[in-house]
Amino acid sequence: MGAIDNDWLPALKPEFGKKYYAELYTFIKNEYSKEVIYPPSDDVFNAFHYTPLSKVKVVILGQDPYHEYGQAHGLCFSVKKDIKIPRSLVNIYKELHDELGCYIPNNGYLEKWARQGVLMLNAVLTVRDGQANSHKNKGWEQFTDAAIRAVNELDRPVVYMLWGRSARDKSIMLNNPKQLVLESAHPSPFSADKGFFGNGHFKKANEFLEKNGLEPIDWQIENV
Repeated sequence: MGAIDNDWLPALKPEFGKKYYAELYTFIKNEYSKEVIYPPSDDVFNAFHYTPLSKVKVVILGQDPYHEYGQAHGLCFSVKKDIKIPRSLVNIYKELHDELGCYIPNNGYLEKWARQGVLMLNAVLTVRDGQANSHKNKGWEQFTDAAIRAVNELDRPVVYMLWGRSARDKSIMLNNPKQLVLESAHPSPFSADKGFFGNGHFKKANEFLEKNGLEPIDWQIENV
């Protein structure tokens, strides 16, 4: 796996010395040697690479990476430019269109968001080909919880978008009065009409950032 070498390292370095992480590392190394695992090993920590801790303004939490060929590249909900847009992201784009008037782009590559300070973090950072949640409860959750705690401890405004039960369960960790927690149903086709559509999260996030003197996120993903 690619190393974390930016300002996330001081916050996460203690995790690397813990027993659970040693066991996780051994498990993941073995999985990559024997199975087809996503994302590619060099992309596992892309959420941290693209969005340094000092730049985090918004946190979007996913569950685990896409589990079909070519999709996952280390940012939750995002796929490479030449990959069909997954259904959950289709619904995210629909909500962006309805809230902010963004046009629906022809790709699902969300690096633009990450580069602006949107931490796009899955709770679990790897998955077997075709097997959703196959790396659940192997240790990744403890590691990504440490990252969430590091954001919670920042002495500045941050917005959390918690979509779906697994993400909303993290709200118990978030107690910083300078930060905003937004919760709704997941954008999955199975639940988007149960509270994701119409949640206003993108607009609310930008309003909060601007109110606190921060540059809003340009949510428009351009066509390629």
